[in-house]
Amino acid sequence: MFEHMQKWKEEGKIRHIAFSFHDSADVPDKVLSEHPEVEAVQIALNYIDWNAYFVQAKACYDVIRKHGRQMIVMEPVKGGMLAKVPKEAEKLMKEIHPDASPASWAIRFAAGLDGVLTVLSGMSTLEQVEDNVSFMKDFQPLNDREKEILTETARLYRMSGIAKTADFTPYEAINPKGISAAAILDCYNSCMLQPVPTFGAEHNYFTSEKAKHGLGKDDVCIPGKVILADGTDATELIHEAEKFLNDSAFAQYDV
Repeated sequence: MFEHMQKWKEEGKIRHIAFSFHDSADVPDKVLSEHPEVEAVQIALNYIDWNAYFVQAKACYDVIRKHGRQMIVMEPVKGGMLAKVPKEAEKLMKEIHPDASPASWAIRFAAGLDGVLTVLSGMSTLEQVEDNVSFMKDFQPLNDREKEILTETARLYRMSGIAKTADFTPYEAINPKGISAAAILDCYNSCMLQPVPTFGAEHNYFTSEKAKHGLGKDDVCIPGKVILADGTDATELIHEAEKFLNDSAFAQYDV
């Protein structure tokens, strides 16, 4: 495809070469090293996925900037999820900007990053279009206090999920086949917070990660009992999470 794109650009059929991307940060690092002709990369990026185990928005962003490429941001409001925040977070937002929508905070997070060419917002009503235009017309990046509020918002979101925690580090050491229980649970928790859990892109990140470790659809990443260092039995939750991610994946395992 890269050879075709270069040919089309030479023929004047296209103006720029870019690609859209859903995978871990090591992959665009390899692609951009091998294809200096690429000018921009489209990635899923928002303040919830910034440090997510599978989506790795920050890590992907850092790699793309390391290569000096621009970014096209998709999922800035994460399928509409970030348009409605937990009540405690909304209160913090309203104290700073009484009339600003939660969606505007999410889009400003993405748009204020260095190297972002454009932010793709999935608007579905005229009111949403008008809202986006209102705060992008005279755009102001987030200040330090606003960034702190979004960090707290992300924590509150995760705490309200099915896992009832924002800290998955206790699960990181549980990775018998290379994929940690922390990544699986973080992914499941995020999916279940979204308006349509089965439509989250996370399932496909999980599929890709399994393939990298030589695992197929019927392979289980975390077999047996899952007991944390503090004695907590997380077996049922982890197995439930993995089954959901396998059953909901769009991508096919047959290669």
